[in-house]
Amino acid sequence: MLEQLLQLDKEAFLFLNSLGNPTWDGFWMFVTHKLSSIPLYLLLLVLTYRQLGLRKTLVVLATVAILILVTDQLANFFKYGVQRLRPCYDPQVSGLMRLVKTSCGGKFGYFSAHAANSFAIALFLTTLLRSQFKYMGFLLFSWATVVAYSRIYIGVHFPLDVITGMLIGLGMGWLFAKLYIFALHKFQL
Repeated sequence: MLEQLLQLDKEAFLFLNSLGNPTWDGFWMFVTHKLSSIPLYLLLLVLTYRQLGLRKTLVVLATVAILILVTDQLANFFKYGVQRLRPCYDPQVSGLMRLVKTSCGGKFGYFSAHAANSFAIALFLTTLLRSQFKYMGFLLFSWATVVAYSRIYIGVHFPLDVITGMLIGLGMGWLFAKLYIFALHKFQL
């Protein structure tokens, strides 16, 4: 059963990865780069400050920093614990795939920290700001989905790596939103 699932994952990866086109490679490399999210996050910081004020915004910043740290380290724990090869290191698919990056990254890829972090932030900030900004969730989850797909497009993650990252990110975003709300009430911020 697990072997069949992993085989389907590899087939889905090869299909999705092969949809790539050199015309679009630059766009997807931009999307997958960590710094490409900075303008969006600066906008979110301004919106958070305008809605919540300085004190709560500082708590949001601290919470997001810890959220990213925890999610990233959990991804590293799983990568070295599970030790699932990235597509470019997998002998079954490495000769059939498109690797858009100049390098593949670390040897192991389960699960995608990019997907986990982007979905964690999307859920956390949507939970905090959705009542003030009608389309916040749509914007953030659209961006998170594009970032997650970019990992398959450029050839560094299998779909299950990305899906798991998305689910972990949603769980961590929910947990940290609850912790933030608890801290606000507990410490009367």
